[in-house]
Amino acid sequence: MGFGRYHYKYDSGREGDATAVGFSPRKARLSLYGLTYGPVSAQLLGRLGKHTTGAGCLYVNTLDDVDESVLAELIRNGYRHVTTVLHHG
Repeated sequence: MGFGRYHYKYDSGREGDATAVGFSPRKARLSLYGLTYGPVSAQLLGRLGKHTTGAGCLYVNTLDDVDESVLAELIRNGYRHVTTVLHHG
């Protein structure tokens, strides 16, 4: 499930549309997209709680493992960054 959209275009000429922020409930863990971008994301991730990251994704086993107010700020920050700073179209 995703929220918002943005258009991207790489230097190579490849372009497309993507979800600004989103999530996918997986069997093993919850995958969250678009939350690791932006100038304050590293600081927020340090306060989030138990999680892992990889290739632009944030993974949490359960919402009980994280500070939900920090997660909410990561969502706001990621959405704002992707739709304003990374918006190319």
